[in-house]
Amino acid sequence: MPFGLSPERPAHREQVLKGVRQGIGADDAVVLWGGGLYNWFDPATLIRAVADLATRRPNVRLFFQGTRHPNPDVPEMDIVASSRELAQQLGVLDRNVFFNDAWVAYADRQNYLLEADAGVSTHFAHVETTFSFRTRILDYLWAGLPMVVTAGDHFAELVEREELGVVVPAEDDAVLADALEKVLFDDAFRALARANIERVRSDYTWDRVLEPLVRFVAEPHPARDRGGVVSASAQRARRRRSRSGLRHDAGLVLHYLRHGGPRVVLSKVSRRLRRRR
Repeated sequence: MPFGLSPERPAHREQVLKGVRQGIGADDAVVLWGGGLYNWFDPATLIRAVADLATRRPNVRLFFQGTRHPNPDVPEMDIVASSRELAQQLGVLDRNVFFNDAWVAYADRQNYLLEADAGVSTHFAHVETTFSFRTRILDYLWAGLPMVVTAGDHFAELVEREELGVVVPAEDDAVLADALEKVLFDDAFRALARANIERVRSDYTWDRVLEPLVRFVAEPHPARDRGGVVSASAQRARRRRSRSGLRHDAGLVLHYLRHGGPRVVLSKVSRRLRRRR
């Protein structure tokens, strides 16, 4: 049970991006990078792809939602500075690529999600990818956002299987640019992805993902691959038998001889004899 999302639909309470953030117009196509920007992600390929796409779709906007850790004692990761520098070099910083200098409060994140037109997550092909379960993708599902994600993790398989967006190979600028164009400007594909998200997202609400745990707590039993289900009373009896008998006592004698010497053994024997009187 890795994580879940709220069964309640997100509600837009405040305008935060379109027509509010300088450089992002009311009719611009916004790609949202939800969550933080960390060294194991690949924003460079994404920034190059957006710079490429902007040459034919000048109203595309990429917004990195969080670059500063909520804990002020945690320093900014190197990837943030290098990403800004790349966007500056490509001439898209604060024109097509924007960085939020603060951290968006968890309770306010839906405002950004509901103003975005697509969600994105790009990463490298390595072991972190294989075992990751990216909660930012849950946010995209929650808000009904078509998405573009890098292949290789659990949610990439889900996106591809259920047609929730487009899955791209790692570190391929051109393919990523085409994928972004599709989820942003292909109206038929966007409608299909949104309909599929509506169907799929209920599988990840807390009440659904907690079902196996609730079921087990209500009626716990050992796993079947342990040689069959054993009742609780049988388990207690087995534990009692394992703590008695000649073999058990001989093991204790060896243990105390090894770790405490003859004096400790005599002390333990005397204590047991007193308990039995």
